[in-house]
Formats: sequence, C-alpha cells, structure tokens
Amino acid sequence: MGQVTIYLDDDSEAKMKAAAKASQVSTSKWVAALIQQELSEHWPGEVRELAGAWPDFPSEQELRQDKTADTPREDW
Repeated sequence: MGQVTIYLDDDSEAKMKAAAKASQVSTSKWVAALIQQELSEHWPGEVRELAGAWPDFPSEQELRQDKTADTPREDW
C-alpha cells in the first residue's frame, strides 16, 4: 500500500479534520475515500436514480430524428 504526503494550509487542514471526525474515520481514510471516489468510473447512485425521472423528456429516437451529418473535422 502506498503512502502520500500532502501539504495543506491551516484552514484546509482544520476543515479536513472536522470532516473526517464527522464521518467517524481517520483523516487518512477520509482522504483515501475522496481519491477513490474521484477515480471511480461509475456514476453515483444519486445520479443513476435520476434516469427516467422526467416522464416528458424526449426519447433517444425523438432526440435523434433531426440528426444531420456531423461537421467535417480537421486532421491533427
């Protein structure tokens, strides 16, 4: 398991410690959870629950019915 050293200003450190304490975890576990969350390739549950939440939202077919040809791109 790797270790990382970070430097924080006093205000950020105090906020981090307060947030970790409120979550009832060590500051190390709190920071590790943030990093894991940021690197996650999955949508959060709150976002996934929104799928289909708007019954009047157009379907994929309705959105693409007026699809025109894409603009040609320049070669890199």
